[in-house]
Formats: sequence, structure tokens, C-alpha cells
Amino acid sequence: MEQTIAAISTSTMSSGGISIVRISGENAISVADTIFEAKNNKKLSKADSHTIHYGVIKDGDEVIDEVLVSVMKAPNTYTREDVIEINCHGGILVTRKVLDTVLKNGARPAEPGEFTKRAFLNGRIDLSQAEAVIDIINARNDYALKSSVNQLGGRLSEKITAIREVILDNVAFIESALDDPEHFDINDNVDKMTKDVDNCVDKVDKLLKTSDNGRIMRDGIRTVILGKTNAGKSSLLNALAKEERAIVTDIEGTTRDVLEEQINLSGITLNLIDTAGIRKTDDYVENIGVNKAKKYASEADLIIFVIDASRPLDNNDYEIMDLIMNKKVLVLLNKSDIQAVVTKEDILKHLSCNVISVSAKEETGIDDLENEIKNMFFNGEIETNEEIYITNLRHKNLLREALESLKLVKGGIEAGVSEDFLTIDMMNAYEKLGLIIGEEVEDDLADRIFEKFCMGK
Repeated sequence: MEQTIAAISTSTMSSGGISIVRISGENAISVADTIFEAKNNKKLSKADSHTIHYGVIKDGDEVIDEVLVSVMKAPNTYTREDVIEINCHGGILVTRKVLDTVLKNGARPAEPGEFTKRAFLNGRIDLSQAEAVIDIINARNDYALKSSVNQLGGRLSEKITAIREVILDNVAFIESALDDPEHFDINDNVDKMTKDVDNCVDKVDKLLKTSDNGRIMRDGIRTVILGKTNAGKSSLLNALAKEERAIVTDIEGTTRDVLEEQINLSGITLNLIDTAGIRKTDDYVENIGVNKAKKYASEADLIIFVIDASRPLDNNDYEIMDLIMNKKVLVLLNKSDIQAVVTKEDILKHLSCNVISVSAKEETGIDDLENEIKNMFFNGEIETNEEIYITNLRHKNLLREALESLKLVKGGIEAGVSEDFLTIDMMNAYEKLGLIIGEEVEDDLADRIFEKFCMGK
């Protein structure tokens, strides 16, 4: 029998209007009845499911708090167990006293993620949906939130399940044909099997191709601001952050180390890194900053190359162009508020990229920058896109392994490999896909996933 568990399900970092202490398990209602005194003297065990009751929590004769208690009876609950939620006042001290009283009367402290783990183990959600719960909690922008909500709603599960059913149908046919060749002719099924495997390869590959954008949705775009000294990089960072995060002066080499800032740009998270101006220098400290800038540029998802359009291009600009030649680049012709001597055409002679005129000082052109980033990474349509994006590294790795197995099946069919050998790779793909949604998942993997959750969820 599972023990009854309890935890504070709202934030424990600060006071608020309301806090919730959640209890789940076979004895959840009896534990609550021991400490709750309703104003109408009605016992919670006699209450209908999904009802709310007004009263006080008592520790012996001491009144701890005036509360509202929600009663939710199995199986129509988050965990598919009896669940009690005590809505108390939001002070940290009073919430902890309510929890302590619950624990003194028959519940034990829940482990991180244990409520969601029970929802998974009791079949209410699959593993990919459970992982979506923590992604929703940790979502940093609207797009990451929307993708996680889609996954929680079962969109990824539906796609994975459909692919697995096709694989299993073909394995079942092969097994039947091998056992009863008089009634099942494998040769008559080759064309159908080839078409099915091709479709499965395409669907898995399509999911896998969303993983880069999925990571960007969840973690943000690693964005490095490059440029020679005094091009306006720090001014751009301040304009995007909408506060004075970087020191700006007319003195070349003011920025000597990297400065990191996370901002939300039209719903997209940018992990901005302002770097030292790249130039030839004998200054030891500044040179360290320049080398750091080059290192970060090599690891970036996006490079914003800031050019001072009021000064002619020089060797420092050309060196940066050589450095970023094969990267995803957006060039900003800065200082558009004064006479420009560098044009878009000058840049396109050396780089194949988008070029925008801005004034970081006057904060003009920033909207164009936002729209261009959205177009570069999400074709400008993500807000209306209902497709699933793979945001989880575990899912990505399993999809990659499943795809490799399916490609082996495809190659085996073309080479005329015996059908019983094909089923080995088919079942391997079937099992890898099953691990995404938690079919036959090992206990240690489940434990590792749920221990990342916050307490009380």
C-alpha cells in the first residue's frame, strides 16, 4: 500500500495571499478529518468529491489557521488517489505549521515530484506528459510554455503511439507469416511494409528535426554580440535589456570581459552575451576578452554583428567577417542617426546574411531586429504553429536511436534481408519510442526524471 504523502504545493520562498498544502493517498481524507474542524461539523469523509469546506485546522486544542479544504476522491484526481488540498493563509510560518500538523497525524513528507510520479504510475499521464509538467513550471517564454502545454495535452504521445502501432502491425504480420505461411504471404506484404517503414522514418525524422528549435524554445537563443571597439555593442545590449546593464563610454576597449543578460524578445528568450571589441591589441587583459569573444562566437546559435556605419570598414571588421562566415549571422548597421558610410551592399559582398539599420543610442530599428530574429529561427509563424517541438534531450536521443533502427529496416528491405532479421530492428525502434512515453520504463530512470521536480508537484 502506498503511503499517504503531503507537501506545500505553493511557493515557499515568500509570503502570499494563499498557500496550499496537498495530501494524496489512501488515508488522505482520514488524515484531514483528524485535524480539520468544519464550521458545520460535517466530516470530510462524508463529503461529496470535488467540494470545498470552510473551517479551521487544529493541532489538539490549538487553532492553527482558518482554511478552505478541497476534497477530491479517487480516481478523478491528479494522482488518481484521494487528494486533499488545504487552502490556508499564505504566510510561510502558518503554512509550515499546517504541514507539520498534517505530518504529525499520519502523512509523510512527499519527495520532489512524487505527486506527478504517482499520476504516471497510476496511469493518468504517460512519461512524456509528466516531463511536460516540469517544463511548464520552468518555461521562460510564451513559446516554451505553449509547446509544453501541447505535450502535456498528449500531442507528442499521440504521434509516438501512432508510429509504434504501425511498427507493431508489421512485426505481427511477419511473425504470423513465419508461423503460418499457408495463410500469410510475406511477399504480398513487401510493398505495404516498405511504405509503412518509409512513413515511420519520415515522421520520426520530422520530430527529430524540431529538436534544435525545441532547445531554443526551452533554453533560449545563445546570442553573441560581436563587433570592433566602439561599434555600439554595449549600447545595443542596454537597448534590448531596457536598462543600463553595460558601461558605455567613448573610450575604445571599455568592455574587456563578457557580460551576460537574459531577455524576453517578443516571446523569445535571448541569452545575450556582450563581448569585448575585437581588434589587434597589445593590452594583455583586453586580449583575454577578445579571445573569449571568439570562443563564445564559435558556440553561438546567433551572432549579432554590430558595425559602426559612420566609420569605414577596416581590418578588424574583415577579421570578424572571416570568423563568422559559416554561422547564423544578423548584421546591424549601427548609428543610423548620423551620416552612414557603410551600406548594406558593402556587407553583402562578404557575408550572406540579413542586414538591418539601427540606432542603439536612439533605440530605433529594434522592432525590425525582433522580427528578423523570429523569422530566422521560427519562420515568423511560431505563435500559430500547433506542431510538436522536441525540447527534451532524452526524447531527442531516443528518437535518434529509433530512426537509426528504422533506417536499418529500410536498408534491409531493399537488400532483401530475411524478415525475421527485420523484426529485430523494428522491435528496437518500437522499444526506443516506447521509452519516450514510459512504456516498460525502468524504475531508476523514472526516479531520475521525477527528482528534478519541485516539492509539492
